[in-house]
Amino acid sequence: MIAGVSTEFTPPGPESFNLPPIIPGVDWFTKPVLVAALSVVVIVWFFWGASRKAAVVPSKLQFTGELAYNFVRNSIARDAIGSQEYMKYVPYLCGLFFFMLLNNLAGSIPLIQFPTFSHAGWAYVAAVMSWVIYNFVGIRKHGAWGYFKHQTMPAGVPVWLMPLMIPIEFISNILVRPISLSLRLFANMFAGHILLGVFVLGGEYLVFESGKVFYAGVGIVTFLMGFAIAGLEVFVQAIQAYIFVVLTAQYIGSAIAEDH
Repeated sequence: MIAGVSTEFTPPGPESFNLPPIIPGVDWFTKPVLVAALSVVVIVWFFWGASRKAAVVPSKLQFTGELAYNFVRNSIARDAIGSQEYMKYVPYLCGLFFFMLLNNLAGSIPLIQFPTFSHAGWAYVAAVMSWVIYNFVGIRKHGAWGYFKHQTMPAGVPVWLMPLMIPIEFISNILVRPISLSLRLFANMFAGHILLGVFVLGGEYLVFESGKVFYAGVGIVTFLMGFAIAGLEVFVQAIQAYIFVVLTAQYIGSAIAEDH
């Protein structure tokens, strides 16, 4: 609290993320659900529009769609999975990347201004989906015992070290991955949105409600810092979608690889 300034200002906190339902009485239909649904509509519309009249000389929409698809296919799936099987995972990785990207960027879009994955449940579901997929494809390729051995018994490690390595590798490769995936995404979206809210709402309070010229000047600086943070937040929102999908692709590649 700043001395001399009214304590009526309440900074944003975790309770700010508990949004009321859009339709009274329909508790599940909140802004994150609406944003997620809209993002699916936009993704389907974009790729359908980009591919429905494909031509040798592409239109601007087709060119953009191909560029977006090729980015995920070549820069994520092919590079991270690194086998001839990577194409079968491109649809999931592509859908996951653009779904996360749009839902993260929703935190910087006027009138929406809420990143879906700042609610931990959404991040947990995304991480569990990826966890199920890469474990499933690994078990399908190597068998249950073969996959367990593949993930917990690194090649070249002496036998006498295996009792120590097996639990460490099991925790690292099987248990910790979905936790780290979800917490990294959730924490960045949550913290970034709170930080942006503090600077914007705090700046507004100091300029319009503090009643002090000096505090109004501080509020203007705070507003400007808020714009800078908003720009940084767009970068973080995009990079977190990229990191999540790259790690998912790497986990898939690790699960189907012949050697650990």
